[in-house]
Amino acid sequence: MVAESPSSIKNEVVGGRYRLGDVIGRGGMSSVYSARDENLGRDVALKLFAPQAPDADELKRQEAEIQLLATLNHPGLVTLFDAGIDDRLPDEPRPFLTMELVEGQDLRSRIRHSRVPYEELSVIGAGIADALAYVHGLGIIHRDIKPGNILLVQIRPGEPLRPKLTDFGIARIVDSTRLTATGTMVGTAAYLSPEQALGKPLSSATDIYSLGLVLLECIKGTVEYPGSAVESAVARLHRAPEIPDDVPAEWADLIRSMTAIEPLERPTAADIETALRQALVSPASTPGELAPETTRVLPAMPFHPPTITAEESVDEVRDAAGATGAISPLSSSQPFERTPAPQATTPSASGAAATSPAAAKTSRKPRLSRTQRIWLAVVLGILVIAAAAAAVMMSISARPTDVVPYPTVTGVLGDHLQELQKSVEP
Repeated sequence: MVAESPSSIKNEVVGGRYRLGDVIGRGGMSSVYSARDENLGRDVALKLFAPQAPDADELKRQEAEIQLLATLNHPGLVTLFDAGIDDRLPDEPRPFLTMELVEGQDLRSRIRHSRVPYEELSVIGAGIADALAYVHGLGIIHRDIKPGNILLVQIRPGEPLRPKLTDFGIARIVDSTRLTATGTMVGTAAYLSPEQALGKPLSSATDIYSLGLVLLECIKGTVEYPGSAVESAVARLHRAPEIPDDVPAEWADLIRSMTAIEPLERPTAADIETALRQALVSPASTPGELAPETTRVLPAMPFHPPTITAEESVDEVRDAAGATGAISPLSSSQPFERTPAPQATTPSASGAAATSPAAAKTSRKPRLSRTQRIWLAVVLGILVIAAAAAAVMMSISARPTDVVPYPTVTGVLGDHLQELQKSVEP
């Protein structure tokens, strides 16, 4: 514990520039004061460690904290401004840290007030998971995730409180030399991971387990493994955390995976952040499936397989239909030329071409090109709709009754169609 009482060193100047104020936090190895940076004229938080012998292992751990914090820069972490040694007592140097002064309460005080709603807990959990993903990416383990080390900050009025993770005093770099004695448990007993309780090698999964217990405590309002250090450490080795039945399945599954006994079975901090960010989206505000767009189908022109070919010459077509002066389009590779208008024909149900009474006067049936057959189909549609000739209607034995009317044809083709219609009128 700190040697002097807080009141005995209040208003004293540390490091030649920081005037100490009230105590805002205390732990087994240090006390945190509000302080005034007289050089810059701003308020800061000053963490003053207990006096230690210069060669003590504890001093090495404190120096390690200074080095670690000096490399970290993340909005979910308390920002380090300065670090130094308080040498007012030469025989008992005391390391100190100056950090941003976070206005607000810690999560421990928040839980004492009431249980944390799920929406608020999602914000807190996602923020801490994001900070852990950052420090884990640098090979750093916090090793003391607990409600007292999570500060809640009001960034803007009306917005949810944002968490900031503090106190890396017992953090260590992965695979580095342990700074504590062999077999010593470092961390708060109620939130230790099973591997910490057993003195096994640690990994980033250790912080995940502790964060899982913190989330569960926010939901239940009570510590999951209370009691002395030994009782709390042994309890987690004999039973899994008890999750109430009324906890939503998604939250229960997440906490259950975070507090798995095997470290490899726990999710990463990045995975937890993603899950908690998605929990912030209310199901009522999730966009539903778009209604499928209805496809409107335009009426199609009836089409029947052709039974005649365009092997006859233009002269044969002229001889068969008689010279009327009509211009009939040929194939796409042929120029337009004046040809007699073809007589109206329509395919029957059996595929044979039926002739109208006017066309029956011709001596032979002309063979038309493919383009001519298309236009001929158009003519037949007009003739059926207009019912111009009763004889034509009688000759069509299998004509569909739901023929769709076609638009008026203008231009040269329209003139030719009118001439054709006059030629077949009775």
